[in-house]
Amino acid sequence: MPVTRPSTLPAALSATTPLSATLPTALQIASVPLPAPPDPPSLPASAPQSTLCDVQSVRTAIGNSTPATAMRRLLAQGRGRLPLPGSGRTLERWRVLAAVGAADLALAKLFEGHTDALAILAELSPDQASPAHALWGVWAAEGPGCELSLHREAGQNGGLRAGEPGKLRGEKAWCSGAADVSHALVTARTPSGQRQLVAVCMNAPGVRVDGSRWQAVGMAASASADVYFDDVTAHAVGEPGAYLHRPGFWHGGAGVAACWFGAARELGQALLQAPESAIPEAKALRAVALGRTSLALTHSAGLLRSTAAAIDDKPAADVGDMVRLLRLSVDQTARTVLEEVMRALGPAPFCRDSALARLAADLPVFIRQCHGDGDFLQAGLAARQAGCAQAAWPL
Repeated sequence: MPVTRPSTLPAALSATTPLSATLPTALQIASVPLPAPPDPPSLPASAPQSTLCDVQSVRTAIGNSTPATAMRRLLAQGRGRLPLPGSGRTLERWRVLAAVGAADLALAKLFEGHTDALAILAELSPDQASPAHALWGVWAAEGPGCELSLHREAGQNGGLRAGEPGKLRGEKAWCSGAADVSHALVTARTPSGQRQLVAVCMNAPGVRVDGSRWQAVGMAASASADVYFDDVTAHAVGEPGAYLHRPGFWHGGAGVAACWFGAARELGQALLQAPESAIPEAKALRAVALGRTSLALTHSAGLLRSTAAAIDDKPAADVGDMVRLLRLSVDQTARTVLEEVMRALGPAPFCRDSALARLAADLPVFIRQCHGDGDFLQAGLAARQAGCAQAAWPL
């Protein structure tokens, strides 16, 4: 069923009120009231972020709630903010993302999107302070048949500058959590064909969410939808093209891989902790599967650590080639672990353990955000170029 947002719009995002007249910064997004979250669990609101670095602490924090409700719980507990990439604590950030991914990949989809949005705003609009209870999405996918355009408001000429308002028209697909987020960062095409990132309030007049085409089994709870914009006011974040041509674009791509890794590691833990078989042959086969699983996870964990260190060492450097290899590694690790764990343990744990079954269904869908052969192509070209400079595969 299509979901039409209420027409109530905070003044700071209204089409008739200039931002400069209501707010002190060039791009201050208004807070949208969210439904009151459920009673918070036992962890205190002041708990440090490090308490989310293991899967059990995440499960304790969110309880048995839906991903959207779990996100509101985490926001209410002050856990929606992570160390920024390149701040010297990138690995800490990714450990939290991995822990959330291990607990619930649909929640990780929302959590990663929200925390990525905050990192993007910090990078492209450093004076922007996100409202405390805003829940953000980032929707940048583009594909055939789904066009979203950005135009200047009536009476204005030229391209949009950072913080200026424009009008969104068209459709955006693959919008995870669209019916639940309060704000979104969305890419749209300008009249000249450039890609512009904009911030939009999701209860603005003209926003319509349609989840009828989302028929997924894996990642079903991420509730990805199509969103239609009919002359909806949005505000430019950064200059045209800045979203893709910034160091943080690759930092965010690596954060997604951390979510994949967390889920793969949780599946590996199921194999590690499974009771040993009394049958010698089965016991030996499980040991082989565990060895393959350990090799794959160890390799990807090493790349996550080294990539985080490289980002913290040079936050403004282009780490695209490194992150492509990281994402390819975690993609292959996830597929290896899925195959080895399911073959070694058989169907029983995936039929009797709902969390494990959900991970096994969600992970193959989520990792398809990896660009596969396209990334292998780019990685091969980069290796060839590095090889010509005698810099390939240093030890």
